[in-house]
Amino acid sequence: MKRILLFFWSGILITSIGYSNEKRPNIIFAFADDWGKYASAYSKVEKRPGPNTVIKTPIFDEVAQKGVLFKNAFVTAPSCTPCRSSLLSGQYFFRTGMGAILQGAKWDPEIPVYPLMLRDAGYHIGETYKVWTPGVPKDAPYGAGKYAYEKSGRMFNGFSQLTTRRVGEGMTVRAAKQVLYDEVMGNFNSFIDAREKSKPFCYWFGPTLVHRKWTKGSGKALWGINPDELKGKLPKFLPDVHEVRQDFADYLGEVQAFDSALGLILKRLKELGELENTVVVISGDHGAPGFPGGKCNLYDFGVHVPLAIWWPGKPGGRVVDDFVNLMDLAPTFLDIGGVKPPKVMTGRSLVPVLKSKKQGIVNKKRSWVITGRERHVAKAREGFLPYPQRALRTSEYLYIINFAPDRWPMGNPYNITNKKTPDYNLLENNTFITYGDLDASPTKAWIIEHRNDDKWKWYYDYAFAKRPREELYKLESDPDQIKNLAKEKKYLSVKKKLNRQLMNRLRKLRDPRVLGDGTTFDNPPYVVDLD
Repeated sequence: MKRILLFFWSGILITSIGYSNEKRPNIIFAFADDWGKYASAYSKVEKRPGPNTVIKTPIFDEVAQKGVLFKNAFVTAPSCTPCRSSLLSGQYFFRTGMGAILQGAKWDPEIPVYPLMLRDAGYHIGETYKVWTPGVPKDAPYGAGKYAYEKSGRMFNGFSQLTTRRVGEGMTVRAAKQVLYDEVMGNFNSFIDAREKSKPFCYWFGPTLVHRKWTKGSGKALWGINPDELKGKLPKFLPDVHEVRQDFADYLGEVQAFDSALGLILKRLKELGELENTVVVISGDHGAPGFPGGKCNLYDFGVHVPLAIWWPGKPGGRVVDDFVNLMDLAPTFLDIGGVKPPKVMTGRSLVPVLKSKKQGIVNKKRSWVITGRERHVAKAREGFLPYPQRALRTSEYLYIINFAPDRWPMGNPYNITNKKTPDYNLLENNTFITYGDLDASPTKAWIIEHRNDDKWKWYYDYAFAKRPREELYKLESDPDQIKNLAKEKKYLSVKKKLNRQLMNRLRKLRDPRVLGDGTTFDNPPYVVDLD
């Protein structure tokens, strides 16, 4: 028999369904910073060889095999804070006020968020490492630190640096890794120990190790990932040279560390007898940092993310083609917990997909996603201005509108002339020295250093040059999205159709970028100096 409990949340009537004769599922959400769609499970469903044939993620793969592997999962914004604003609220990032930007973000407590709603419905909630930041109050949508379990430490976030240092001091690689794994488990065990045993739990595991910086060469030294194995497998817009391959191998190594730590958490749940009553969800908050086309871009390399969900007892072993936006997770978690999602949420619960036995396309209406971007680094441009973009991604096309094509997409070319650049070490380590919306990295430094070489100039322009107002890419023939068809007459009708679909939807959603004069995000309080 079910009891109906009523809760009021910021003036919104929420119906919570309490279960007296059945146990509500626990929820584990493992969410890695800057993790694009790289996991070995995807190598089996992709048409061409890529980095997924090199990386090894056995825990992600097992969850995908027991549950559902989503091929078309996307974030609403390729920037940490707005992506997380969207995920936690179940709404598009541009509907979250000051949560729509990165630096300078402020949380509006009137916005309903799934963690606190589950708490009010009787869940024991907790989080470790990163939930919602930068922004104030830090981690506000998850209780602003009240539900943090980090007494064992936060060193796991610096995985490659600390492990490399300990190996240099004489420890074995295995022992050095174990120090950090013990921290992860100490934090998780403290969360479990704090729970009233009758309560279901919802836990957010959000380490930042996949976010730069990481130690150069650590992919091979700590994980045996040979950079040369990536030769011929990188996206076409990345120079296929050793320096870039090594940088990418190091990135994949951080993903493997995240995967390994998650495996220990799931092992602990099995020991406690809780795993079979726990929904496990694994994903990342956007694409790779410090690589052109990734983080802060609306190309697939920037917004396409991994997603695997295992709900024990529900049909598993499935690969699903339905389009998913990570804002769909908030209503999904509420649905799983017996809480009715509020109408303000624009995300759609995935529970019907998870309960289905179908593979491929489960819901034909899930055939597209909208992504977008406003301000990332505050001082990337003069006047603290954003680079406003919105995009529509379907199974056939990617259509992008750059609302301010006169601005530099990755930030202004500070300190760069035809004959002069910042020191190579600065380009590797100081994001803000130039092109501030592309993280400092060996790849960024290499491309800038080779910008005047005819062989590599195209890569520099791809990364940093100004872009036209409209971009259109046909995915079957151009999976890396490097040939813009927006000006070709052959695709004029396609472009008009996608533009109409995108703009109509944005207006319906009350996106400030397409309402009035469209300059809301170009003015205070969104563009103030943070100093």
